[in-house]
Amino acid sequence: MSLKIIFTWWNKQTLGTFLKTLFFGIYVGKDEFGNKYYKSKNNERWVIYSHNIEATKISSKWYLWIHHTVDKIPESKVSTKYLWQKDHLENQTGTQNSHKPVKIKKNAISKKYETWK
Repeated sequence: MSLKIIFTWWNKQTLGTFLKTLFFGIYVGKDEFGNKYYKSKNNERWVIYSHNIEATKISSKWYLWIHHTVDKIPESKVSTKYLWQKDHLENQTGTQNSHKPVKIKKNAISKKYETWK
C-alpha cells in the first residue's frame, strides 16, 4: 500500500475503504473499465475505481448490481451490442466533449402567426 492512498482519498479509495475491503470484502468481479467490485457477508456492495473516482464510470449492468436492483453478478465477457447502441461514457460535463447546443439567432426564427397590436 502506498502512502498516496493514505493521505489522498481521491486516488482510488480511502484508508477506511482499503481496510474494509481487506478484512470484509469478497471480490465479485471487474468491469471493462478496470473497476473492481466487492461485497460483504451482509450483502453490502462497493466499487474500487481503477483511476479517478467518477460515479458515472460504472456501466449500466454493474450499476444495477451495485444498487441491489439485480442479484445476478454481471458477466465479465463483453455482450454483443446492436448497431444503435453506443459504448458507455462517463459524464462529459466540463470537458471538450460536453454537449454545446447551437445558438439560434433571433432573426432566424420566422413566426407562423402575427402578434396582437
